[in-house]
Amino acid sequence: ATATAGPRSFSAAEVRARCAQGACLVSCHGRLYDLSAFVRLHPGGEQLLRQRAGTDVSAALDGPPHRHSDNARRWLEQYYVGDIEPGDQQVPPGGEGAVGGSWGLNEKAVDAAAQAPEQTDLCYKTVDVEKDLVDWQKPLLWQVGHLGEKYDEWVHQPVDRPIRLFHSDVLEFLSKTAWYVVFMVWTPVVLYLSWVSYTSLAQGNTRLFSSFTTEYSIPVHKYYFPFIFLLGMILWSLLEYLIHRFVFHMKPPASNYYLITLHFLLHGQHHKSPFDSSRLVFPPVPASLVIGFFYGVLRVLLPEVLGLSVFVGGLCGYVIYDMMHYYLHYGSPKKGTYLYGLKAYHVKHHFEHQKSGFGISTRFWDYPFRTLIPEETFKKED
Repeated sequence: ATATAGPRSFSAAEVRARCAQGACLVSCHGRLYDLSAFVRLHPGGEQLLRQRAGTDVSAALDGPPHRHSDNARRWLEQYYVGDIEPGDQQVPPGGEGAVGGSWGLNEKAVDAAAQAPEQTDLCYKTVDVEKDLVDWQKPLLWQVGHLGEKYDEWVHQPVDRPIRLFHSDVLEFLSKTAWYVVFMVWTPVVLYLSWVSYTSLAQGNTRLFSSFTTEYSIPVHKYYFPFIFLLGMILWSLLEYLIHRFVFHMKPPASNYYLITLHFLLHGQHHKSPFDSSRLVFPPVPASLVIGFFYGVLRVLLPEVLGLSVFVGGLCGYVIYDMMHYYLHYGSPKKGTYLYGLKAYHVKHHFEHQKSGFGISTRFWDYPFRTLIPEETFKKED
């Protein structure tokens, strides 16, 4: 039988040296984690993690200001690289021998560790392939339907690795989209349709209720276009909430292979791998079908030009939503800003509150629908 190598041990000097070179290593209960690839994605901001580099974060995980969820702690394990040598356990910040909250070291020890050759690479234990419910070496789309009653729990335990959906390279390519593609494809459409709507309204031929009565119909002037456009954006924000809550977060029956597969295709994949950068925005090809459907609905309900004006406002709202959604996952907004709070709110939805927090570009609709994620509270110590 072949002996299995145990976890590598790291000295405090080596950890400090790696942090001095730009790595972000932290310890928790004697285990060492390399968060270098995660710092920009951290909902609390990159600066906060950088300040924690080289320290023990065991107490910080319990808050305040934030109590980390079970999923967040499970997520941390993906970056486990080894253990801290027993003699080098951290002295509590401010205690004897502590230097700025990290392990107390002399400069010679740090220099020696920095010059020492690395014994092993810092590689992430992303997924335990042998123990997981699916085979990550194969496309996942056709596997998840067989998970049955285990699917809902499995899909809401996020991992940090890319997902392959299809066997076909063509379909796989079409299912992925870089964030800027959405902007490049739909922004010219928004600008062109805005011009068409405004110039059409400027002709003065558009009247509301004209299909029912001519005597009491209301003329729609070109000066109304910005307000109609804004109405379209507001309607999109409501539609965004409703689709996210009732379509993307439907709970498919455990016995229905096809509904589970459809759910994973629409949104489950995003919850399983929330930082897969190629799957954070809606691909233009399927998006065009959905967008075309809503355009048709507006054409039926409203006069042609008026429906187009509402539609282009909604389309602009969609583009803003997709850009914002990408930024909430990959951006690092400044603490105290609107986007900083929104990023933390959205990450809570992914890691802990999957049945609430359905607003993405705004939390507004979570208030009337009573799905707002509650604020965390901590009891004051005596």
